[in-house]
Amino acid sequence: MNISVKLGTLIDEQGLELIYGPENHRDIAITVAEVNRPSLQIAGFFDYFDPRRIQILGKVEYTYLEQMNSKDRSNRFDQLFSKQIPALVVTSELPIFDEILESAKKHNITVLRTREVTSRFMSDLILSLSVWLAPLTTMHGVLVEVYGEGVLLLGESGVGKSETAIELVKRGHRLVADDAVEIKKVSRKTLVGSSPEIIRHFIELRGIGVIDVKRIFGMGAVKDTENINLVINLEPWQAGKHYDRLGLDDFTTDIMGLKIPSLTIPVKPGRNLAIIIEVAAMNHRQRKMGYNAAEELNRRLLEKIEEQD
Repeated sequence: MNISVKLGTLIDEQGLELIYGPENHRDIAITVAEVNRPSLQIAGFFDYFDPRRIQILGKVEYTYLEQMNSKDRSNRFDQLFSKQIPALVVTSELPIFDEILESAKKHNITVLRTREVTSRFMSDLILSLSVWLAPLTTMHGVLVEVYGEGVLLLGESGVGKSETAIELVKRGHRLVADDAVEIKKVSRKTLVGSSPEIIRHFIELRGIGVIDVKRIFGMGAVKDTENINLVINLEPWQAGKHYDRLGLDDFTTDIMGLKIPSLTIPVKPGRNLAIIIEVAAMNHRQRKMGYNAAEELNRRLLEKIEEQD
């Protein structure tokens, strides 16, 4: 599946001024997260030029263009726009050269302007494009925010994921997604989860049906997106199976090439899963801050053994 974002979405998000745009300019699909400052192209060098990128004209390029005569400027923009770039954005609210408008109308290229300085605008735009165009996958599970940690609950159907999520919401935590979790890899280290729009803020409880968490528990009980910091696999308790009781081993779950810390929690009547998940989230946060209770206990045991020797 080709991931893209419409130019109109970026125009609204970044507050860009439309200088010129063909009739369908808002529907132009942006498919790459990189942008380009066309300094070399204005000088006439087009080797390795990627026409899929949004082009950004800043003060450096503008000052260079001011030194050209009108005919040369016209030729340069004819060359640039003939590549059918998605859009040209002029930063710092700089005046628009007449040659830009003439060539844009000739080649049907969208011209936009922002009052932001070039470096700040590029940073904001690249960050936005990285999110919109991030690789995407969907997993069957529940995503909740617990004490600031994004916890992805996985497990077979009927194991109690949704019921646990409702209990966590009642205890003051927030629901992000139930049943289907859309996961985007927004950077080399970060996964962000959200819910498909059609089922956002809804949760299914067997015996009751579908409920609207936002309406029942309030706006503070839901969240649209959350980083995935911890994966918890819920599975029915299996007698005789060895479960980790110390926490010295570090387990991970591979999601889109990233190793996410994970735990396996056995489910059986009488276990309060919501409290267990709260403790798991707090313990994970403590580990990120440099303290590992299992390692501390192990250290004390070793010291005690050495003392007895």
